Amino acid sequence: MSAVPGPDGELRCPWGATDDEVYRNYHDTEWGQPLHGRNELYERLCLEAFQSGLAWITILRKRESFRSAFAGFDPERVARFDDADVERLMNDASIVRNRLKIDAAVGNARAIVDFEDTDLDSLLWSFAPEPRPARLTEFSEVPAWTPESKALATELKRRGLRFVGPTTAYALMQAAGMVDDHLSGCWVQVTKPDSVSRYGRG
Repeated sequence: MSAVPGPDGELRCPWGATDDEVYRNYHDTEWGQPLHGRNELYERLCLEAFQSGLAWITILRKRESFRSAFAGFDPERVARFDDADVERLMNDASIVRNRLKIDAAVGNARAIVDFEDTDLDSLLWSFAPEPRPARLTEFSEVPAWTPESKALATELKRRGLRFVGPTTAYALMQAAGMVDDHLSGCWVQVTKPDSVSRYGRG
């Protein structure tokens, strides 16, 4: 499926051409836009992991609750969470209560804080491919993973992070603008000043 009109008439990637304002705004203003900062990238890493097996809109609607529950996604603070904090999160109906994912979010924060040779921002962006001309016209062309996301997943796992397979790593790359998979007909892609994509979703 190619870009389709949204409720305002603008052409969008099919998943973003929705009446749901939360989903539409995420498509228009965040997805595929370059993102930097340890806390901001740790948040995306956590949210992508929590999304596994669920609809992304479920995560977006709980986003503020996640931020409150996970101390603003500050890895330094989350790394200090103990068993009582995990139980608190397991009893918090405003987030996704999955013990494996909660444990991974805490463990990943500890791993990130323990990075000695780099920081999360530099590490993640070192796997971003070179910008390429926008080329995707159909949603079916969007990959589930790429060699870069597979390499990123391997490195994150080597550093002790969990829930970071190649597909989740690629979703993270899309969410943080390391790749830009807006379809060529999508207004977000069309209005880019140089019409260059970071390669690949829509």
